[in-house]
Amino acid sequence: MELSLAQRFAAVRRRSVELAAPLTAEDQIIQTMPEASPTKWHLAHTTWFFETFVLGAREQPFDPAFAFLFNSYYEAVGPRVERPRRGLMSRPPLERVHAYRAAIDERVGAALVKGALDAAALDRLELGLQHEQQHQELILTDIKHVLGTQPTRSAYRADLPRGGLRVGEAAHWRAHDGGIVTLGAPPGGFAFDNERPLHRVLVAPFRIASRPLTNREIQGFIADGGYRDHRLWLSDGWAAVQTNGWQAPLYWDVDTLYDLAGMRAIDPNEPACHLSYYEADAVARWAGARLPTEQEWELAAATEPVRGNFVDDGRLHPIAGPGGMFGDVWQWTASAYAPYPGFRPLAGALGEYNGKFMSGQQVLRGGSCFTPRDHIRASYRNFFPPYVRWQMSGVRLALDG
Repeated sequence: MELSLAQRFAAVRRRSVELAAPLTAEDQIIQTMPEASPTKWHLAHTTWFFETFVLGAREQPFDPAFAFLFNSYYEAVGPRVERPRRGLMSRPPLERVHAYRAAIDERVGAALVKGALDAAALDRLELGLQHEQQHQELILTDIKHVLGTQPTRSAYRADLPRGGLRVGEAAHWRAHDGGIVTLGAPPGGFAFDNERPLHRVLVAPFRIASRPLTNREIQGFIADGGYRDHRLWLSDGWAAVQTNGWQAPLYWDVDTLYDLAGMRAIDPNEPACHLSYYEADAVARWAGARLPTEQEWELAAATEPVRGNFVDDGRLHPIAGPGGMFGDVWQWTASAYAPYPGFRPLAGALGEYNGKFMSGQQVLRGGSCFTPRDHIRASYRNFFPPYVRWQMSGVRLALDG
């Protein structure tokens, strides 16, 4: 049964709190790198989004200081705490953030019951729900970096299910004829502005792997000296290897790895994760293949149902299985994050949501085991800088012809 907007709002807001529940107050204040944010900040920022863009000026702010503390990057809204300094804020305390969430949830719920939100505000509410689902994924990736880089490598949840799954299928190539195809999100329903408009592109014939690369294949790359062979790497990627001392994916330690259940042996059949674009590109070259373009990826995924291993399944780690285009790991593409022909950002401050980041980033597709299932679709465009490894990112290969 399809949920009402009020029910969806309550469910999405509840899930964020549930994701934070296994954490201590101390866990939720830490910021281990400038690109990540503390859990407490995520909980407050998503609330600020609804207060600012949905409720707006119709009510007194919960706390006027929060507009400065929990704005992310909206220049049009005003000044803010610099991103690398979010982990330096011990105040407001966590209980104050939860009180903030409860108060704004009550206000939004009351506005929905009264029918006080016009069509534009309802559109912003939908955007806010999608925005919070993005931050739910970030809560997991960021806390994994917090816990996985500490000396104890403590579990986020030691009770996460592991083992008992089938061996993954052997990879095979799926051929596509290409042609002049229409890609992007259609006008109706929700999509982010960077997924639109629909546009026609010419795609040459290609083949795409039936599943992402597994740990076994990454172990082969390592054993073959892949991290020591400059010929496999883009110049910036080779510089990153040298500067950062990369010898394996993030969270690997010889034959063990860290996941949110703690340290365990590497399962060679699981999809490999926590690889940067540079690593993905080098591994593809080592395998005699390449990364797919985002147009190839979307064309291959367009007729597939959205099924796979998502956060809803509760494992919070990639699993060996039959493969598919969605779930387990975000997949790097060869495409730079750029606007589609005819792209128009959202009006007002929300125009800063996606468009201003269209420089120096690569597109990822498909969602991951940290992504809510109802958040993903074939046209969805994720994006990160090419050096990023803490995201749940993996590799799918492609070939010409």
